[in-house]
Amino acid sequence: MNGGNSGQNPRDDGEYLNGLARGLAVMRAFSREKPGMTLSELAACTQLNPAVVRRCLHTLMHLGYVGKKDRIFLLRPEVFSLGSAYIESMNLEEVVTPHLQRVRDTTGNSIGLSVLSGVDVLFMVYVSTKLLTRVAAGVGSRFPAYATSAGRVLLAFQDKDKVKEYLERLNPQPLTDATVTSKTQLKNLLADVRKQGYAATQGELDFGVVSVAVPVFSQDGKILASVACATSLARQSLEQLVEDVVPRLQQAVRDIEFELRRCPLLVHSITN
Repeated sequence: MNGGNSGQNPRDDGEYLNGLARGLAVMRAFSREKPGMTLSELAACTQLNPAVVRRCLHTLMHLGYVGKKDRIFLLRPEVFSLGSAYIESMNLEEVVTPHLQRVRDTTGNSIGLSVLSGVDVLFMVYVSTKLLTRVAAGVGSRFPAYATSAGRVLLAFQDKDKVKEYLERLNPQPLTDATVTSKTQLKNLLADVRKQGYAATQGELDFGVVSVAVPVFSQDGKILASVACATSLARQSLEQLVEDVVPRLQQAVRDIEFELRRCPLLVHSITN
């Protein structure tokens, strides 16, 4: 989970519940890098008053979403119920998985469908291969959008104002020596993705990992998601991935888009 905002009312909205927003901000502060934190660490991470964080933690512990070991707070499995409610109610896996599996079975590579979430890509459906890659991923995995083919596809087809806002918020870090961190260069790369209809990256998220991604559109032409395929450079070159896998992804996306036309609520739920 990511820190998100600190739970402050962004628009002075009388219907906005600050307490709910702050409780969610506390839950979202936990991450792979910070699986357990003290109260003071959570306050610093969320930029909330320690007394507010203490009340949030007390409530979340009572509801079963947060546990405590000595002075360290951590998430509990009950948090899964929040995400599973979305997956079950919207039937996303049932709609998408068969088409991703078909590409996985013919290429031997892992395939995932992701959406834009803040400055990250968030994997909503993931079909893995038995072959090992350096980047472990699955449903709920998040990666910096700027360093991934999935993220670049999602960004490239946003309107200009959203891309501008993203780049203004972005503080790109070099994840490898190949990671593009220049905002000007990223903007040019997004323009290229928009022209060619797919994104391709090599070694930017992790060494030796290559990936390609294509966009998923709604019936009215809005970007909904991206479908990406990743493998190791030792197994397949980026050129081979573009030539062999991109057309398969594009066919899978056409099938997914057809299915989504029959699921307007699902489309609405993943539209930014």
